Amino acid sequence: MSILTRDAILEEMRKGNIVIEPFSEEQVGPGSVDLHLGNDFRVFKKVHRIVKVTEDIDYGSFSEAVSVEDGKYLVLMPNETILGITRERIRLSGNLCGWLEGRSRFARLGLLVHISASFMQPGIDNHQVLEMSNCSPMPLAIYPGTRICQFVFGRTEGSAIYEGKFKDQSRL
Repeated sequence: MSILTRDAILEEMRKGNIVIEPFSEEQVGPGSVDLHLGNDFRVFKKVHRIVKVTEDIDYGSFSEAVSVEDGKYLVLMPNETILGITRERIRLSGNLCGWLEGRSRFARLGLLVHISASFMQPGIDNHQVLEMSNCSPMPLAIYPGTRICQFVFGRTEGSAIYEGKFKDQSRL
């Protein structure tokens, strides 16, 4: 597998193998594309019972939807995790996949943008959900519209299309 550089990313976009909406060429770096944080979040409820982690668990029953206007912010407390979603929708051809990575400027503040689900399957067509955690000792103000993470593209051997549970994800 190989990582796509700026020129390869832009070429795959011209061919229609990578579609990012909305998109500006300013988002493309040497080996990734920056993605912006959307306005919708899922904030986990404080529960005082055991949550059983099984295949049929529904995160929605343990969280509430919150929408934050542009220019406003959501406070992420120390040791708290929320779900966010990117403004951009990404569609990949079956021979491309990718990874979501945080940006170092925010990691240095203790902000993680994904806990463990960073791999994006070949052939996805959705918005990316961010599992955002504050590992710092201070509250962090999270602003919609921030270039919050980067998407690193890879070329696969063979071709596949993601058909999983979150295949058409556009909301939390």
